[in-house]
Amino acid sequence: MSDAPTPGLTERSTLRACMEGFRAHMLRVDFSENTIKSFLGDLSLLERYVGAETSIGAIGTQDLRDFMEYLRHGRGVPCTPKSYGRRLTALKVFFAWLAEANIRPSDPAAALVHEPANSPLPAVLYGEQIERARAAAEAMAGNARNPDPRPAALLNLLLQTGMKKSECLSLHEGHFDFSDPAAPAVWIRYKDPRRRHKERKIALEPSFPPLLRRYLAAYRPQLTVFPCTGRNLEYVLHRVAQAADLSGGISFEMLRWTCAVRDFRAGMEPEHLRKKLGLSEIAWGDTLPRIQALAANAL
Repeated sequence: MSDAPTPGLTERSTLRACMEGFRAHMLRVDFSENTIKSFLGDLSLLERYVGAETSIGAIGTQDLRDFMEYLRHGRGVPCTPKSYGRRLTALKVFFAWLAEANIRPSDPAAALVHEPANSPLPAVLYGEQIERARAAAEAMAGNARNPDPRPAALLNLLLQTGMKKSECLSLHEGHFDFSDPAAPAVWIRYKDPRRRHKERKIALEPSFPPLLRRYLAAYRPQLTVFPCTGRNLEYVLHRVAQAADLSGGISFEMLRWTCAVRDFRAGMEPEHLRKKLGLSEIAWGDTLPRIQALAANAL
């Protein structure tokens, strides 16, 4: 995560000034809005602990160890293993940047050791469950009295792309590229220039275009492909789960993880999968081990 030296910042600069420099750095590179907000929130706890005007060069490894112990036992607010791990990551990324940008001569957070958070693995669909869901959605499309092609189009789109709910709701018909029948694809686009690095082209199965065309012909949506709220689409997936007798339900998050596990088991290279999911390298460090564990559970 190398970066050019930040003008005006030295080891005598205050923690607050260095945090502002770090914010500017995160905006320049591949950090999501959520990551920036989380990291700055975590560093604000350090700011309150040592004092905003403390010089960055005065903060040593023992100070950071004492701070992490304070978070765990002395703050009076429960700190879950996941939150503890994220706050430690924020410290390590921040101080590594300070050292790499020559603001500090050394990295006091390098000696801090991560303790893995034993958070439960996310729910996913496996083999036979996926087929039941697909069959249920197709039955809804083929219902003689009240055909509804939307569940099949939505379910298959999410299974094949792993896109987020917000990305799905932003889709326009022009984002789909069906020019090559053997290699259809969809583009994930962002209006916010700061998130353009997350834009990507995702391959679709050749069986998908007819599903989308059938849905578009029936619903004739204007502007966006799915002109409704996220809650409406969650309810569509809920109906599919009920029809398929899947007691655990189906959600956007579940299908995102399901897509990742299927691709991983099919041999997709981790870096390709990271880019397909639109994840930063920092987020991928936590995500890949969970995908590997979920894939192993399916064996």
